[in-house]
Amino acid sequence: MKIGVFDSGLGGLTILKELTTTIKGANFFYLADTLNAPYGEKTPQQILQYSLQITQFFIENHQIDALIVACNTATSAAIEQIRLKYPNLIVIGTEPGIKPAIEMSSTGRVGVLATPATLKGKKYQELAKKLSSQKNIILFEQSCPGLVEQIEKAEIDSKKTKDMLHSWLTPMREGNVDTIVLGCTHYPLVADMIEHIMQRELNLVHTGDAIAKRLLDLSKNIAHINEGIIHVTLYSTSKIDEKITNNILKLKKVLPVALVKL
Repeated sequence: MKIGVFDSGLGGLTILKELTTTIKGANFFYLADTLNAPYGEKTPQQILQYSLQITQFFIENHQIDALIVACNTATSAAIEQIRLKYPNLIVIGTEPGIKPAIEMSSTGRVGVLATPATLKGKKYQELAKKLSSQKNIILFEQSCPGLVEQIEKAEIDSKKTKDMLHSWLTPMREGNVDTIVLGCTHYPLVADMIEHIMQRELNLVHTGDAIAKRLLDLSKNIAHINEGIIHVTLYSTSKIDEKITNNILKLKKVLPVALVKL
């Protein structure tokens, strides 16, 4: 099985890491669209254009069987159009895990950290409204402008990043939030800092494991046998830190990143 995975940068590697743990006997092609990052502050039309270009790149160059949209923002803006244009392609998106977060919470107070574009998206708004009305739940929604850029610059432990998270998380800590949805694939990379600032036992919800299991299930439709070695190829549309990339994936072999122009 040939699998294309893309995000605006490093964040989707958290999804790729889960995929390589669950899926065997497959070729993975990951593209970080760092030239156009961050997606969370682009228009839906721009994000759709980038997403379709990347999908076409995977199909033309690698004849992929499955596409993982490893970005909440791109999923909201583009996944319906991708499915319409490529009906024979397995397409799996990434959405904030509000439903499992609500089920996990014992206080009924759930935090959602996401990009501005994700929180404004129609799909998210409808899902949040529907789920929060079914139970006695209070959602603490917080957009995080600038956080993706900090992570991309490898400033995960910097004072600026800590100050940003502290300002966003303080209302959640004071509001007795016990479960936080990491609504961007970049955010698991600052999970330790989030837990430190919240200063309490905390559920952090992201969807990498669920996506990997979903792909494994759908792969049966194309007769994939989940055995054998995996191969990973990394692409980027502009410069990316290869050391950080390999540290996230924790692969035994150091992988080079090829620059591509879409």
